[in-house]
Amino acid sequence: MFQYHYLNKISDKGTALWTDEFAKTEEIDKAQAVVVRSAAMHDMTFAPELLAIARAGAGVNNIPLDRCAQEGIVVFNTPGANANGVVELALCGMLLGSRDVVGGINWVQTIKDTPDVGKQVEKGKSQFAGHEIAGKSLGVIGLGAIGGPLANAAIKLGMNVYGCDPFISIDAAWHLDSNIIPVKTRDEIYANSDIITLHVPLLPDTKGMIDAEAISKMKDGVVVLNFARDLLVDDDAMEEALKSGKVRRYITDFPNDRTAGMEGVVAIPHLGASTEESEDNCAKMAVKQVMNYLKNGNIVNSVNFPNCDMGVCSKAARVTILHKNIPNMLSQFTTVLSEEHINISDLVNRSKGDYAYTMLDLDSVPSKAAIEKLTKIEGVIRVREIDK
Repeated sequence: MFQYHYLNKISDKGTALWTDEFAKTEEIDKAQAVVVRSAAMHDMTFAPELLAIARAGAGVNNIPLDRCAQEGIVVFNTPGANANGVVELALCGMLLGSRDVVGGINWVQTIKDTPDVGKQVEKGKSQFAGHEIAGKSLGVIGLGAIGGPLANAAIKLGMNVYGCDPFISIDAAWHLDSNIIPVKTRDEIYANSDIITLHVPLLPDTKGMIDAEAISKMKDGVVVLNFARDLLVDDDAMEEALKSGKVRRYITDFPNDRTAGMEGVVAIPHLGASTEESEDNCAKMAVKQVMNYLKNGNIVNSVNFPNCDMGVCSKAARVTILHKNIPNMLSQFTTVLSEEHINISDLVNRSKGDYAYTMLDLDSVPSKAAIEKLTKIEGVIRVREIDK
């Protein structure tokens, strides 16, 4: 029986999915799987029994990915499970950026106890007048699980939409509205957009991508939305752009020590995925992925190892190997098995950066000695024999 441990409270919709082959443990050192939301794991020591960590959400900044890979721990996340919640809030962000709703609400609170509030509202409301988004141009950087649906929704709202994503998947491209105008560079987004929204991961290439140079290429009075990652935007450059009027408003779901009190910023307290539906969907996906990996060895939506899925094993045995992505690994695996006269019925090998994963379905059960030989091959991180 496999054991799992929660580092955070997980939605009941997810916890209800565990089958009888899995049991909850309060002792993390005894768990083969950990499910986490926001708990920090960088300073944690992991027991040898730990096989998988599932993040019930998309971001994995709280998990030491490289160390997990080195220790043979597969880290999963749940991309797309919370997408609709973020899309809806980003649509709200576009409206907040175009209409000074927040300023108007705050102003009403300052006059709520004075006589004739209604008359004062009619006299003072013009100071909060804004713009409609219909007919405006929206630039979407990143057309994945969130950016793509957001772009489609903006088309339905009557906007002109430009999309930039050099790494877009075929599946995501198929789901885009044909009226979205594809562009090849961010510079084209900057030059053509009244509103710019960011939906890219935090990578060396994207960290601080909205800097002074990028902002200089934007239209005067542009609205910038960030519902992706805080560090995509250079706070110094944004503050200067807001002061000068180059950027009319910055809407961010990631308040920090600078932006929380910055003039011209609407700082939302990281509410993008904070819906009951998102939390339910993330929990269900996380639990399903963990069960599939522990029972069948299949990897779906890992962030530190390649995806690899062979379904349910119908042969005598299945062996899975997490290993370094270096030459001559497969030939060494097959040599060990051929020495035992074991026929490989099916084999899948995938790589991701420095790491790789091999799944082997076998016509006979390997001996403990064979498993030991596989484990001792240089570059092998973890070998598992999947119980049928």
